[in-house]
Amino acid sequence: MRFILLIVLSLAIIRPVIAQTEFCGITNTSFRAGENITFKVYYNLGRLYVGAGEAVFTCQLEKLNGRDVYHVTGNGKTFRTYDWFFKVRDKYESFIDTSNMLPLHFLRNVDEGGYKFYNNVTFNAPQGTATSTNGTFKVPPCTQDVISAIYYARNINFDKYKPGDKIPFSMFLDDKVYNIYIRYVGKETVETKFGKFRAIKFMPLLIKGTMFEGGEKMTVWVSDDGNKVPLRVDSPISVGSIKVDMVDYKNLRYNFTSLISK
Repeated sequence: MRFILLIVLSLAIIRPVIAQTEFCGITNTSFRAGENITFKVYYNLGRLYVGAGEAVFTCQLEKLNGRDVYHVTGNGKTFRTYDWFFKVRDKYESFIDTSNMLPLHFLRNVDEGGYKFYNNVTFNAPQGTATSTNGTFKVPPCTQDVISAIYYARNINFDKYKPGDKIPFSMFLDDKVYNIYIRYVGKETVETKFGKFRAIKFMPLLIKGTMFEGGEKMTVWVSDDGNKVPLRVDSPISVGSIKVDMVDYKNLRYNFTSLISK
């Protein structure tokens, strides 16, 4: 449960690679202000998956220093019945420039099992810097934060990729730059707690850590329609496995045409 939001984003523990930037200058065509998506986290230690927490993502249109921005907020928490085991209360915020889908400001405020961490980051793309609570750091062009990366990725045209292709980008997190990628797998039908969907499937590269196994063992499905909503994340962990399913949504930009049945 410690990585409740990062699990949803499929960027939990990241292996550096030499990468660059499909993630430059895209136009948002997949989501709109007012969108609200809820995910439920299920933990499995045998054959039974138990709901242990949830994450809610919202998007609003605001102004930041005179610029139009998408203010995206992700709140993650364990359910109170699991707080005794490992209490999570996480909040992530990204202010994304509507003109180029690059982050201008990022906030991370987490409380995970008693561990508390706060970071406040301002991006300066012309200068190639990110200034956080702890200092100023050089970053490559078109660097994303952990929230903006997912909303940017929802606008990628996966039709131009072949199964097995890698899609690289740079991300700034916890005062470090990570060059990472996702591997496009293809399209298939997936059944989730919400229903059956036509989906786009990909796998992020993970490095072995305290929770996740190494390699490309995490699988992510997003809706194969204009919205490209994350539908399911499935991954083994050090003990058991987890699933994260989209369980509710409001104000999508388009009709949910990938939904086959509920």
